[in-house]
Amino acid sequence: MAKTKVAITLDAELLDRVDDLVARREFRNRSQAIETALAEKLARARRTRLARECAKLDRKEERQLAEEGLRGSRDSWPEY
Repeated sequence: MAKTKVAITLDAELLDRVDDLVARREFRNRSQAIETALAEKLARARRTRLARECAKLDRKEERQLAEEGLRGSRDSWPEY
């Protein structure tokens, strides 16, 4: 995947913590550490949104729809 260089401003203490991770060889460099942290945060945000949307569903209604779908589809399955 192509990479694009960007400039960011970080709190000095946060950057010290990133540098400590690099010094302990948990990451090759600052870029890798920050890229990994950002990717993980975005993935977590995506899962959180999915959980919020799922919480809006009515379990009884979803079960009823699923069971209706199963009853209707059994007859349409091909013989093997």
